[in-house]
Amino acid sequence: MKRGVSNLKINSLRTGGESLFQIFNIAHRGGRAFAPENTLPAFEKAKTFGCEMFELDVHMSRDGELIVHHDDNLKRCTDVEVKFPERSSYYVSDFTYNELRRLDAGSWYVEQLHLPRPQRQFFLQTLTDEEITQFVSSEDRKLYASGTIKLPTLRQALEVARAADMMVNIEIKTIPRMYMGLTEAVVQLVEAMGLDHRVSISSFDHEQLVKVRRLNNIIATAVLTSDRLANPSDYLKLLDADAYNPGCYGHYDSMGFGSVTGKLDLNGIKNVRVADRGVNVWTCNDQYQMRKLILKGVTGLITDFPNRVQEVRINHNIRPDFLQ
Repeated sequence: MKRGVSNLKINSLRTGGESLFQIFNIAHRGGRAFAPENTLPAFEKAKTFGCEMFELDVHMSRDGELIVHHDDNLKRCTDVEVKFPERSSYYVSDFTYNELRRLDAGSWYVEQLHLPRPQRQFFLQTLTDEEITQFVSSEDRKLYASGTIKLPTLRQALEVARAADMMVNIEIKTIPRMYMGLTEAVVQLVEAMGLDHRVSISSFDHEQLVKVRRLNNIIATAVLTSDRLANPSDYLKLLDADAYNPGCYGHYDSMGFGSVTGKLDLNGIKNVRVADRGVNVWTCNDQYQMRKLILKGVTGLITDFPNRVQEVRINHNIRPDFLQ
């Protein structure tokens, strides 16, 4: 019997689960348009937008701690070059957990808000003044700039999810660092916290999804890709994976929004939905695209702007073609 198998636990994100009849608002790296990404305040803010799930990324410190951070390099979202100016390399795996705890992971976000919109990081360039006023208070800014916002551990992030009664999409970041034992450590922690029925694990490194399934039959898995797959349902079946997570974001768009015709490529969505598996598209920040994707039957929208997804879900009575 695989570790973690229990007749008392059912993960609704697994193949054939009830989640296939919902449209999840999935906060990408937390509510990262309105808080420093992949931090506890970002995950907490996701709940205020009605998100059922937040997404995060996991690396491993030099001494084996599971660290929530997107980039394998620390320079974009921390003050690592100020705190450790003598270092020649700034990978997460270069630092011990105690060293990582010294970093400020919040001030960079406030600095971004002070920049003219075209000079901000790409995902913040569509953030409007109205959204800032509504969702980023002066108290928020003070907190984010205080130096007290730290890189969370995976355990800390999962504790937020449990307290908020939310699901979590954990992205395993093994490429290019190829951490030894990262996936095993993530599965072990999820099991130890009793959250295997509330978690989906995704990765661009699909070998990690095979490892997850060998270890645990409850945790859901999702194939992350920016490439078009010829027959994604068969590929998911091969991996015993539960969802297809294609990109629709800038250079990573495989859905057709940026194509010559501008028409969606619906083959992948239909192929997977007919096979009773989920489709969760990243990173969807445009409300026109949100409406189109919902209409065509996706089960989740992974977004930097969960407020926009919530508005679309509330104000637009969209019934997916797939269910008609």
